[in-house]
Amino acid sequence: MTSPFNVQPASHGHRRSTRAVLAGLAFALAGCAVVTGNVPHNQPAKPAVAVAGPPAAAASVPVADHVPPADVVALSFSGGGLRAAAFADGAMQGLAAQPGTPGRNLLQQVGFITSVSGGSLPAAWVGLHGTDSLDEFRRAALLHAGTRNDGSNVSNSVSLLRLAGDGLTHWLDDEVFHGATFSSMSAPGRPMVWINATNLNQRLPFAFDQLNFDALCSDFGSFPVADAVAASMAVPLLFSPVVLEKHPDQCTTPLPRQLGGATSPWGDTMLARATAEALRDYRDADEGRYLKLVDGGLTDNFGLSSIQQSRLLAGTPLAPLDAAQALQLRRLLFVVDGGQHPVISWDRDVGGPSGLELAFASVDAAIDTNMRLSYDNFLVMSRRWQDDLVAWRCALPDAERERQRTLRPDWRCEDVQVVVSRISFDDLDAARAARLHQISTSLTLSRHDVDAVIEAGRDAMLGNATVQAFARRLHSEP
Repeated sequence: MTSPFNVQPASHGHRRSTRAVLAGLAFALAGCAVVTGNVPHNQPAKPAVAVAGPPAAAASVPVADHVPPADVVALSFSGGGLRAAAFADGAMQGLAAQPGTPGRNLLQQVGFITSVSGGSLPAAWVGLHGTDSLDEFRRAALLHAGTRNDGSNVSNSVSLLRLAGDGLTHWLDDEVFHGATFSSMSAPGRPMVWINATNLNQRLPFAFDQLNFDALCSDFGSFPVADAVAASMAVPLLFSPVVLEKHPDQCTTPLPRQLGGATSPWGDTMLARATAEALRDYRDADEGRYLKLVDGGLTDNFGLSSIQQSRLLAGTPLAPLDAAQALQLRRLLFVVDGGQHPVISWDRDVGGPSGLELAFASVDAAIDTNMRLSYDNFLVMSRRWQDDLVAWRCALPDAERERQRTLRPDWRCEDVQVVVSRISFDDLDAARAARLHQISTSLTLSRHDVDAVIEAGRDAMLGNATVQAFARRLHSEP
C-alpha cells in the first residue's frame, strides 16, 4: 500500500493508471464506506480449563512434541493488491523449483510467513491449505471475482464498487476463504502465518496472532481469516475498517511481564513503550471498547515490525522462536519480497504536485520512509538475533550440549546463521521491470497481467544469489 486510494505496495511502485478511478470512488463513498459493516466478529476468550495435578517443573530446554527443523525459510509478503499477491505466488513457485534438504524443496521448508495488504491473500491461503495449493490459489483468488478479463475501466469500476465498504470482507469470506477461521491454520506441516494490519487507535502495526488476542481477552481460533485479510487490505476511505471488540471481563491470560520501559531487556525504546501501551489499552474498556484496523502498509509495508514487537514482549533473546526451535536451528533464510520504483509526472514542470497528486505523494513519502526504516531495522535485528541465539546455546550446561551432540553429531552451539535477502521486479532486466511496474496495483487485473507477475516472482526468486547459495548448501549437506 502506498496511497490511501490505491492498494499499492511500497514494494512494487506507484500506479497512476487506477488512481483516477479509485480516487473518484473513494470520495464518492467516503461518507458511507467507512461506516458500513463495522460489526466486530471476535468472540470473548473461552473459560480457562483447570488441569488436575501439580504444575510441571520448569526446564531449561523444553521437550517438543516433534523435533523442529534445523533449516528454515521465512517469507515476508508486502502489499499491493492482486499484483502483490501474484508476485508472492510466483516467489513461492520459485522456491518450489529449488532443492532443499534431501527429498524436499525450499517451499516445503517455509516455516513462517508475515504479510501485509495484498500479500496477505497468498499468506492466508498457504496457512490454510499448505504450500502444495498454489495452482488452486491462482484459480480461486487471483483469477476469481475480483479479476477483470478485459482492459476496460468500466469493468474495473464495477468490481471496485462491489468491494468498497465492507464488500471486501464478504468477497473474501464467501468466495476465497469460505468461512475459515484461524483454528484451521494450526495443521501440522503448514507455515505459521502472521497477517498484519494497522491499529488506528495506537498507530501501530497489529499482527493477528495469539498474543494480541490474549491481550484483547478474545478467542483467536474462532476469528474469521477473511476478516484478518480484509483488515490488512483495508485502504482508508475505500474500505471499511475491521473492528475488534475488547473483552476485559473475559480475561483468562495475564499480559506479558515484559512490557517495555525500565523492565524491558531491550531498553527503553519508543517502540517498546508504544507496544506496551497498546496492550494495556486492550484491557481498558473505559478508554473505548473497540479497536479499528486498516491497511497494514500504513505502518509497515513489509510486515517486519511485528517480529520486532514480539521480541520486545517476549523478554527472551530467542523470540519469536521457542527454546526447542532455537536449540535445533542451524540456518534461517528470510526472504522479503519488495522494492520501490515511484512513477511520477509532476517533476517535468516547475509547478505541482497539487490536489490529489500532492496527497498521494505525501502519503507515499511517509509509507516509503517507514518501509525503508523497517527493512534496515530488521537487518540490524537479525544480526542481534543470531548473536543472541549463539550466546544462549553456548551458555547451556555442558551436559545438555553433549546430549545435543549425541542426538545430532553435527550439532555445534555456534552453528547458527540468520540470512536476509530481498527480491523485487528490479532484479529482472530493466525493460521487463519497467513493464511490470506499469501493471496496476488494484484489486482487479487481467489474466495476462496476473500471469506476467507470477512469472516475475518466480524468476526473481530463482535468480536470487542468496537463495541459490542457501539451496546448494542444504542439498549438499546432511
